[in-house]
Parts: sequence; C-alpha cells; structure tokens
Amino acid sequence: MADEKNTEKDTAKKPAKKPAAKKPAAKRPAAKKPAAKPAAKKPAAKPAAKETATKKPAAKKPAAKKPTAKKAPAKTEAKAKETKPKEPVGPPVVNASARFVRVAPRKARLVADQVRGLPLEDALPLLRFSTRGAAQDIRKLLESAAANAETNHDLVADDLLIKDIHVDEGPTLRRYRPRALGRATRINKRTSHIAVALTPED
Repeated sequence: MADEKNTEKDTAKKPAKKPAAKKPAAKRPAAKKPAAKPAAKKPAAKPAAKETATKKPAAKKPAAKKPTAKKAPAKTEAKAKETKPKEPVGPPVVNASARFVRVAPRKARLVADQVRGLPLEDALPLLRFSTRGAAQDIRKLLESAAANAETNHDLVADDLLIKDIHVDEGPTLRRYRPRALGRATRINKRTSHIAVALTPED
C-alpha cells in the first residue's frame, strides 16, 4: 500500500511540474522581445533625423548664396567684353602673310614703305618694274591676298587698298667662310616675315 501511495504521489507531482515550467518560459521571452526592439530603434532613429534636418539647411544656405553673388558680376563682365568687339562692323579686312622669306628685313622694309597705303592697281605695276629683289616677293604676296579677297569675301581686286604691310625679322641662318691665317668669319643670312592687310576702298 505504501508503494502504491508513493507512485500516486510521483505521478501527481510530475505532470504538475511540467506545465508550470513550460508556460512561464514561453511567455517571458515573448514579452521581452517586442519591448527590447522598439526601445532600441526609436531613440536611434529620432536623433539621426533631427541632426540631418538641422545640419543640411545650415550648410546649404551659405553655400548657395556666396557663389550666386560672385558669379553674377563675373558673367556680366564676360558678356560685356564679348559684345564690345562685335558692335563695330566695318569693311572686311583680308590678310595674307609670307614667312621665312630669304630677304633681309631692312631691305624688305624699303619696298614695303613704297606701297603702303596705295591702291592695289597702282602698287602691282610699281613692284613689277622695281629693281629691288624684295619687290618680287612682296608682289606675289599682294596677288595672293587679292585672290583670297575674291574667293573668300566676294570682293573685286581692282577696288582694294593696301591698308597695312609690315615686315618682321625671322630666324637668321649662320654660315662661315674661311679667311686668311686659318681664321673663319660668320655670314648671317637673314629671313623675314611679311604680312599684308587689304581692304575695299571707300
């Protein structure tokens, strides 16, 4: 009888302990998890949103005002400079140049001074019958400038005037010649850059 009572007590105690141990174990973590997640997310999200909202407008306002104040006068000045040279519209000017001409600049300037300011129809015969060597190079350059005026600007060659002609010095070719007692003297072969500007006569 004592054994039966002991077995009945054990059987009665065992099922009572199992549900008591399982129920609180299942309820407690379920109650803790939702309480821990919103508590960790809410404070982290609110300050980040406040900091970005307060920092962005403070950084954008001065950055947007300063370049607009500086760029506005720069653009107006650049536009004014571009429009100024375009306003005066006059007769077209035809340019031509000959570079590295094997003539000394001092000799070429003597011929250029004779034809500067003359009409083209008067300058070409003068150069054709000139005895100076530079006259033929300048005559060819004037004929080239007249051809450019007829082809590119639809102008008449007989109505053109030599507005400007100038001669610049080019590179000098240095040559040497043997002399007495084993010496050598240098010979300078000078070159010229000739530029011509033609314009229609008024």
